[in-house]
Amino acid sequence: MIDYLINHYNYWVSILLMMAGLYIVIDHTNLIKKLIGLNIFQTSVFILFISMGKVDGGTAPILEQGYSSFSNPLPHVLILTAIVVSVATTAVGLALVVNINRCFQSIDEQEIEKIELEEE
Repeated sequence: MIDYLINHYNYWVSILLMMAGLYIVIDHTNLIKKLIGLNIFQTSVFILFISMGKVDGGTAPILEQGYSSFSNPLPHVLILTAIVVSVATTAVGLALVVNINRCFQSIDEQEIEKIELEEE
């Protein structure tokens, strides 16, 4: 059992990062901290997909003599696309936070809600 856990440590790291990112997104009211939590969560998903795409003893899917086990390159390609989407999502999120800060002079959710209620 211990050997199984040690051999699959990358899955445990992914799960721990995922839970940490989810906790940060749910618990914090600061919008920048929420974006950081979202990035941690996204990174854990990247690690999970890359871990699933690797085959022990596998090689690149190039047909040559002597190889019978190949690693699937599709998860790695999808993760490259996901990284680009992640960077774009972070950039849009930061731009929104800057505009929110201009309008409300705060990046705290509770303060923004309080300002919104006072304006009504």
